[in-house]
Amino acid sequence: MRDELYIKSMEDKGTKRIYFAGGCFWGTEHFMKMIEGVLDTTVGYANGNTENPTYEEVCKDNTGFAEAVEVTYNPERITLSELIRLFFKTIDPTSLNRQGGDIGEQYRSGIYYIEEDDESVIQEELNKLRKKYKKAIVTEALPLKNFYRAENYHQDYLYKYPNGYCHIPYSLFEKARSYKPKKKT
Repeated sequence: MRDELYIKSMEDKGTKRIYFAGGCFWGTEHFMKMIEGVLDTTVGYANGNTENPTYEEVCKDNTGFAEAVEVTYNPERITLSELIRLFFKTIDPTSLNRQGGDIGEQYRSGIYYIEEDDESVIQEELNKLRKKYKKAIVTEALPLKNFYRAENYHQDYLYKYPNGYCHIPYSLFEKARSYKPKKKT
């Protein structure tokens, strides 16, 4: 996991972090980065059982990692609830280890938190979502165990390669860009 001093320094600046796993991290990062109030994103590997995994190792489906996006946001501009609801627009929360054409444990959906207070917000949003589906919701909601930054070529991938593969419909990127958070400073 990121060292505690780094996390503390970001909290001191009035920002918060949450981690979203929603299939291939390229699209999730691109989507989140467009939302007003999101200050930074980093793609990486979350909640696995090795140290410093490579993309090739994660793809072998035996490290336990999920492709995830670290989202740094300003809670005075957008709430965690809003981010979660937007995230749910980009995934099928009933699909186990799969989003779009991406299949494997690393493509599972999840929300990983570092602040205990975030758990109740996540659970509240998951409970609302359960009422909309007949099938079971399989999106994980767990404390962040670890997070390792992915290789540089994965960072901002869809900005570098706008026609790159993505399971998220491109129309949703425009919705993210035009979303106006309800909570303002």
